[in-house]
Amino acid sequence: MEIPLQITFRGIPKSEAVEARILEKVSKLERFDSHIMSCRVAVEAEHQSQHQGNQYHIRIDITTPNKELVVSREHHDKKAHEDIYVAIRDAFNAATRQLEDYVRIQRGDVKTHTEENNEE
Repeated sequence: MEIPLQITFRGIPKSEAVEARILEKVSKLERFDSHIMSCRVAVEAEHQSQHQGNQYHIRIDITTPNKELVVSREHHDKKAHEDIYVAIRDAFNAATRQLEDYVRIQRGDVKTHTEENNEE
């Protein structure tokens, strides 16, 4: 990566354990595409409600030479994202899928549908 990984914590204190997990996940992303120029990860905790704990939101911005990929995991099942590590896992799984698709397109591995000419 040309620009060092940037991790931002909002609404929660900085955590070395969370940073280590994010570093691990980013290193796996680099295996798919060695042309990643930068990666920014924002870890946010929404306000705490009386009935539930913190709700975590992860945003990942990946810059490649030709495109910027953004993963912003909205939590449809809020209970699944009361655990920060589950939120990180889900966000990086989505980032991996986007990066894999991007790399396939760059390589030309994506099938294109052409109209068949039925000449008789």
